[in-house]
Amino acid sequence: MRKVIYPKAGGVDTIQIVEEEDPVPENGEVCVRIHRAGVNFAELMMRQGLYGSCPDFPFTPGYEAAGEVIGIGEGVVSLKEGDRVLAMTGFGGYSEKVCLDAGRVIPIPESVSFDQAAAIPVTYGTAFHMLVHLGRISEGDTVLIHHAAGGVGTAVAQLCSAFGASLVVGTASTPKRDFVESMGMRFVDREKEDFLEVCKEMTGGSGVHHAIDPVGGKHLLRSYKSLRNGGKLYYFGASAAVKGQKRSRLSELRMWLGMPRFDPLGLMSSNKAVFGVHMGLLEDESVFNGHLDALSQMLQKGTIDPVIDSVWRFEKVADAQIHMHDRKNRGKVLLDFSPE
Repeated sequence: MRKVIYPKAGGVDTIQIVEEEDPVPENGEVCVRIHRAGVNFAELMMRQGLYGSCPDFPFTPGYEAAGEVIGIGEGVVSLKEGDRVLAMTGFGGYSEKVCLDAGRVIPIPESVSFDQAAAIPVTYGTAFHMLVHLGRISEGDTVLIHHAAGGVGTAVAQLCSAFGASLVVGTASTPKRDFVESMGMRFVDREKEDFLEVCKEMTGGSGVHHAIDPVGGKHLLRSYKSLRNGGKLYYFGASAAVKGQKRSRLSELRMWLGMPRFDPLGLMSSNKAVFGVHMGLLEDESVFNGHLDALSQMLQKGTIDPVIDSVWRFEKVADAQIHMHDRKNRGKVLLDFSPE
C-alpha cells in the first residue's frame, strides 16, 4: 500500500509518498480501504512544524477519511467486511489502507457518498461544537465567520440556516464574493471593508451574538469587539502565522505579539465569553460522537450538504495543499485514494 508522509518540517516539496506492507488489524481493530481523505488547514500547519499536537516527524497526517472495511480484528462484532464507513483516524488518514480502533469507525448508509462522509467530521464537527454545543445558537442570532468560503465557513453558513440565524457576516477575499453570497452570508471584503464596522452597522450598533475566528493575532481582538453584550467568541486556528507554503518566523512572531490578553473583570462586566476550540484535543469522545450523530441525521434529512471544492488524486497532494495555501478553495478539499 501507499501513503503520504511528512518526513520533516518544511514546504510542500518535502511531502513524500512511500510504499509499505499492508497493515493487519489487531485485537479490537478494523482495516479500512480509504476512498476519500479530508484535507484541513491544520495539516498544512503540521507540515510546517507549526502545530503542537501532532506526532514527531516522520508521520502520516489525515484526521478523517471514508472508505470500506476490508479486515476485521478479533473481538470486533459491530462491523463486517464490505461496510461503508467513516474513519476518525486522528492521524494516518492520508493512506490507501489504515487500521484503527473499531470504536473510531462509523458505518454510513448508501445514500451518503464517500465525499460527503469525509467532508463532515472536522469542519462540521468544529462548527457544530462551537455554535450548537458551546454557543446554544438560537433563532434570530447573528454570527460573524472569517474565511467564510472555506470548509468551516461553509459548514457555519449551513448550520446557521438550519438553526434560524438572522444574519451571518462572512469575510473573504474579493474573488469569493459571489460564492459567499450564494451561501446566504453578508459578504465582507477583507481587503476593502472593516468587518467590525459592518457587524455594528448590521446589528444597530449592538454587535453579533457569535464571532468565529481562525486567524488569531490582533485580528482576534477585533472579532471580540464585534460582539454584543453577552456575545461569544470562538477561537480555533492561527492562520495569521501561515504566510505561504514555507514557515515564516516573522509571521509567527507578529501573530503571537498581537494576541490579546483577555481581562476576566472585563469579560464579567460585558457578559462575554471566549472559547478556545481544538477538536483533536477534546478528551470526552462521547461529546464528539454526539455531534457526529446529530450531523449524520441532518445530512440524511438534507438539512446540511457539504460543499466540495475539489477532489485530488493523492499523488497530487502537494498541489492540493498549494491550492489551500493560496486560499483558492471554496468549501472542502479532498484526496482520492480509491483504487484506480
